[in-house]
Amino acid sequence: MKTFRFLFFLVLSIALGISLNSKIENVPPLGKILSPFEGYLQNIEKGEDPVNRVLAVESPVTVYFDEINIPHIYAENDHDAYFMQGYLTAKDRLWQMDFFSRVVMGRLSEVLGERAANFDKLNRRIGLKKMTYQVWENVQEFPEVKTGMEAYAEGVNAFIDELDYADYPIEFKLLDYEPEPWSPVKSCLAYAMLSNTLSRSEADLENTNAMALFGEELFNMMYPEQLGNLDPVIRKGKTWDFEPKKVVSNFRNIISKTPQTIDKPSPLYGSNNFVAAGSKTKDGNVIFANEPDLQLTQPSIWYATHLHTPSLNTMGVTVPGTPTILIGFNNEIVWGVTNSPRDQVDWYSIKFRNKSRKEYWYNNQWFKTEKVVEEIKIRGQASQFDTIVYVHHGPVVYDKNFYGDNEKINHAMRWVAHSPGNTLTAMYKVNRSQSYQEFETALTYFNGPPQNFLFGSKAGDIAVNLPGKFPIKPEGKGKFLLDGSQTDQEWTETIPFEHRLWDKNPDQGFLSSANQHQVDSLYPYYVWDHHYEYFRNRRINDRLSLMNNIVPKDFMKLQNDNFNYHASESLPAMLDSLDTATFTSAQRSYFTQLNTWDYFNEPELLAPTYYQLWWDILYNKIWDEYDTTNITVNKPHRYVTTQLLQNNPDFKLFDIIDTKAIETVNQLYYLSFVEAVDSLASLNNSSTKTNWAAYKNTQIPHVLKLAPFSRENINIGGGKGIVNAASKSAGPSWRMIVEMNPEGTKAWGIYPGSQTGNPADDKYGHMIDKWAAGEYFELLFGEDISQSSKVTSTLTIKPEQ
Repeated sequence: MKTFRFLFFLVLSIALGISLNSKIENVPPLGKILSPFEGYLQNIEKGEDPVNRVLAVESPVTVYFDEINIPHIYAENDHDAYFMQGYLTAKDRLWQMDFFSRVVMGRLSEVLGERAANFDKLNRRIGLKKMTYQVWENVQEFPEVKTGMEAYAEGVNAFIDELDYADYPIEFKLLDYEPEPWSPVKSCLAYAMLSNTLSRSEADLENTNAMALFGEELFNMMYPEQLGNLDPVIRKGKTWDFEPKKVVSNFRNIISKTPQTIDKPSPLYGSNNFVAAGSKTKDGNVIFANEPDLQLTQPSIWYATHLHTPSLNTMGVTVPGTPTILIGFNNEIVWGVTNSPRDQVDWYSIKFRNKSRKEYWYNNQWFKTEKVVEEIKIRGQASQFDTIVYVHHGPVVYDKNFYGDNEKINHAMRWVAHSPGNTLTAMYKVNRSQSYQEFETALTYFNGPPQNFLFGSKAGDIAVNLPGKFPIKPEGKGKFLLDGSQTDQEWTETIPFEHRLWDKNPDQGFLSSANQHQVDSLYPYYVWDHHYEYFRNRRINDRLSLMNNIVPKDFMKLQNDNFNYHASESLPAMLDSLDTATFTSAQRSYFTQLNTWDYFNEPELLAPTYYQLWWDILYNKIWDEYDTTNITVNKPHRYVTTQLLQNNPDFKLFDIIDTKAIETVNQLYYLSFVEAVDSLASLNNSSTKTNWAAYKNTQIPHVLKLAPFSRENINIGGGKGIVNAASKSAGPSWRMIVEMNPEGTKAWGIYPGSQTGNPADDKYGHMIDKWAAGEYFELLFGEDISQSSKVTSTLTIKPEQ
């Protein structure tokens, strides 16, 4: 039955066209796919894995696999550990690794055809390919890191060399192409990929458009910078004992209109991490939690690994293709990260001398540009060539060839990530750190996507650090389009590591971060981003401040907390505004569901759906002005919207533009309520389920959007702005709890997927339902795990003779 079902949907998928958001024209030959000797059946009918192998290792290696197929690699040297990590990661995730590398290098068109060409052009224009090569160049300065990455690539290639067509992952067969040899350069992909996801979500041109549309007074009300610094990452009132570097404050924003802006990652993810000191835990041990929230996909963005050598014993997750553990723990310390929003991108308006774009105006003189011609190879068609013009600020991403409507739009991008340093070296050293002092030293090398690094140790220390390259800017600089011809428009220095944001062992006994504003106004440098979190961080700190005698299960419960802070602050006023005496029976039923709700977005409840319906309609009525403009503008944050509704009910933009009347806030509440009740009736008439999990419909699609390899309608609560931040397409991508027990580190973890990337494997996506239910697997860790009952199989590798 399983084989029949798999075949049915597979043929159906091919008939409809393999899709990456849209149909791909190059459909592979059906005869090759359906061949019983080398086609899809070979991906299903796999025999038992061998227990012994001979590979190009220097000494014998033993790999223990546990119940969720995490490889625990015990090697006699680091080379062999990284070699086997590469080999085993490729065994589970080879196609995903290839896909990631093609995204970063701008090479998807080579296998997906012309429909991916603009995506490839964008990624090359913003510099992902160039950044990846620069990272590899910087790795050369650290021989131990370079050697480890080369060993990893050797392991990947050892696995590729064993394959013939029948062994290829199913995606290679569907897309009808072959895996390429791996290289250490490709193992640098995580820097560019995560930088793109985590530090490129700016709004400079959208802000410029909004300022031009609404003027300064309204703009400042709709897009305030800090909103009172609600529960920043660094506890309020912390003082700083350094003299900040001075900054020149004379600069000029350009207020113009840009019709279209480039695609950018969504800022609406929901990562969090928190740590409790021994003073707040039952057994006096540091307890740590980390949950990076990202786009949910199959295969998962994470791959779990345990590396053990005489100099290393660390476990956690990494991006397939990259050897260093990015979130994890070892015998003595635990670390984790959340995205730390801070403006990392500036846009500059560039004036060229003429249409040739060989010179640009800067500092009252003409300077020569640099032109780089990128060849985008298109499967089945002639190559496309894209000329990227570089000025000293960076690449001119917007121009007449790309996103510009006319020759006057020429915007250069300056992105902190364009000058990468030694982030991979930092993580290599973090993996080996045995104390806070060593961990802090390792972070001096970190200059990747801005992250809140949380730390805990067996020695009892807890700390938070925000390392990275952060430009020193005067207040307001970088929020709008800047004049690329003026020298005073640019930042020239970054905040020294010694002046970074950090905290250690606070009296409150805990630390946390959840993508909120990092610090209060006592910090002497300007800190700003266009989108901060205002709900999850407060819920976490509310709970942590009340918790004592904490055990790991308490942190598991907090990671899965479904309390809707936004509803608790906005719904009471919405309900109080209504005249219940005039209700119809349907309206009374709707009202009663919400009036008796405790604000928890549990999956089976109706009230969270009712609230979300009402809020979404209200929000769209409030900001209907944005729907009439033909330029790209971001609507105000829902926290700002709530504050304006409650504190400034006469705000001039609240009026509905399509009516002659001037609506009050109470009228907006009523009109949107009536519409929400009618919308619910339509849903019920269509037999659509309206409990929260069904309405939200959390999905984990395959990277290629292939329905047979994806999951929908996952029974999970939470949502945006909630600690359990599972929305429709994003959510907790890895949940980890660690207790730094002196008798041996104890850890639990889970992610919404599986170690294997093979959709035909019995364990493909096997952790999703447990993840949705808030369950965890106890992670196997230690100096010697050979006799553990959690070991399900063992692989012994001997050196080649």
